[in-house]
Amino acid sequence: MTTASPTSRPPRADGVRNRRLLLSAAADAFAEHGTDVSIAEIAQRAGIGKGTVFRHFTTKEDLLAAIMGEMVDGLVAVGVGLSDAEDPAQALLAFMTAGVELLAKDRAFCEVVGRPSLHHPDVRAGLERLCDVAERLTDRARRQKAIRPDVTGTDIVLLLGGVHQTAAPLLGAEPQLWRRYLGLVFDGIRSDRAQPLPHPAPRELRFTETTPDPSE
Repeated sequence: MTTASPTSRPPRADGVRNRRLLLSAAADAFAEHGTDVSIAEIAQRAGIGKGTVFRHFTTKEDLLAAIMGEMVDGLVAVGVGLSDAEDPAQALLAFMTAGVELLAKDRAFCEVVGRPSLHHPDVRAGLERLCDVAERLTDRARRQKAIRPDVTGTDIVLLLGGVHQTAAPLLGAEPQLWRRYLGLVFDGIRSDRAQPLPHPAPRELRFTETTPDPSE
């Protein structure tokens, strides 16, 4: 009879419980206050000590990356589920609707996806997966001539943030206002009389910390 090594033992029940409480509390705190929320506040919400937080996640960036990963994977799953939909244009619209709705509900997700100053490899990988599924949906719609031929999956991901930011100043009073601007944007994507766009689509999501001088 062999004895299991210490590394093969299942996690202790209290450790699993603390991690679950931590992730739930962190998700709520980040959603409400954005990425600047402190570890002390997250620990207080979870009813655990700061030391327990750092035993599970070495840095706040690691904790935030775990939360963002779950959210991005959820949106990716939505896209995958729509990949074989009968109407590719409606599938793309449903994906965009899910994305903007998530941005409207979660401040941290908006900050990370809209301007990801967090250069965590897990977050970057998640955004790449998001662009991949968006491209899959966009390609189906392009091939069936349901949308203009020069729209890309990266365009779609960037437009999610653009729609949200357009409605953001008034979302407190009109929380569903983003649906109006998503409708306007999607009508532009579907336009059968569209003129060629004046600038090519970005090849990938590459963000910088500074805004380039438009005169350069």
